[in-house]
Amino acid sequence: MQKSVTIIGLGYVGLPVACLCASKYKVIGADIDESKISQLKKGECPIKDKNLENSFKSVKNKLEFTTDIEKAVSQSDVVIICVPTPVDKNHIPDLTALKSAAVSVSKAMKENTLVIIESTVFPGTTEEVILPILEKSKISKFYLAHCPERIDPGNKDFTIKNIPRVVGGVDPDSSKKAYDFYESLLGSTNINELGSVKAAEATKIMENTFRDINIAFINEMAMSFDKVGIDIIEVIEGAKTKPFAFKAHYPGAGVGGHCIPIDPYYLIEKAKQSGFSHKFLSLAREINNNMPNYTVGLLEEELQKLNQSIKNAKVGVLGLAYKADVDDVRESPAVKIIELLKAKNTEVSVFDPYVKKGTNVKNLDELLQKSDYIILATNHNEFKNMDLSKLKENNIQIVIDGRNCLDKEKIKALGILYHGIGRS
Repeated sequence: MQKSVTIIGLGYVGLPVACLCASKYKVIGADIDESKISQLKKGECPIKDKNLENSFKSVKNKLEFTTDIEKAVSQSDVVIICVPTPVDKNHIPDLTALKSAAVSVSKAMKENTLVIIESTVFPGTTEEVILPILEKSKISKFYLAHCPERIDPGNKDFTIKNIPRVVGGVDPDSSKKAYDFYESLLGSTNINELGSVKAAEATKIMENTFRDINIAFINEMAMSFDKVGIDIIEVIEGAKTKPFAFKAHYPGAGVGGHCIPIDPYYLIEKAKQSGFSHKFLSLAREINNNMPNYTVGLLEEELQKLNQSIKNAKVGVLGLAYKADVDDVRESPAVKIIELLKAKNTEVSVFDPYVKKGTNVKNLDELLQKSDYIILATNHNEFKNMDLSKLKENNIQIVIDGRNCLDKEKIKALGILYHGIGRS
């Protein structure tokens, strides 16, 4: 009999996982969002990501969808939990959705079920939080492991089918079960079995904290170099010529997504409970969290050159998503930039070709017509490839390039003030 797999949570992680599993197993996708389930049942992908849309299209007839999580779990041999694990307004980890999913699993799982947590958690969560919930089940034997997700929305080179994964179980049998399951999907060369579930949990946290720290470093260098007239991009390109010991990261208007701005707080909070203070990680978060403020500050600096005030200024914001060519707005710095502009009583026009909610103009042309000044917050291809002469035609006076993706020399040649993050 073919194994049945239930995926709990069908967002940016769960839906790709469901599509991957459908190539080998019977798959039930479960989510509490009724509108999402309705859309999926119609064969419509609720996430704008070409890779995912193509993957979903190829397997949608093999997938079942339901809001009845317990019923789905009761029919499955493997249960993968992919629910969100955000932080609250005080940056404290919020495991509400994960605990709720675990309770549903504990009520319905059958004997010898393999339960895998793909949601990002702080080290110790699987053993200290999830295991006690599952142990309340009436069954005598189950397996529990963690395999941290490694999904990069929009990345064409590294997809869920070829990114290596790590697994760790609460005991050797659980580790082996999880390893065998992922090996069946990805092959043995892409699976690494670690010695403990805590090591697997810590791996994901360290990966994203590494990126956060390096982005914070390059953001600070950009702000520093800007003061003395050095173009940060030119410096990075020079440093990249060294064939070892340097990994290029790039500055920007802020860090978004569900990983980099969130995961460091999981480690910071867990360490605090253990009596350790992560000063380095906390500083990186402070620097990166401030980048939307810095970006708006650049607009104010350029306005001063024109003897203009930001109050009542007509500002167009290009982009709402946190990264290029996807519809993902989770923790997007663009949202913070818009909030800051509105707090300064500006007239804000917003356009994102991938995000309808929050966009208040029909297209890029309308945004340019309504704006005197531009802040580029997302490096969508539509913005990178736009005809820059349209800026001049619409009398745009200032461009703040929050992703350093526009041709600054062309913009300056048009008589428009330009300022990027670490380049002017």
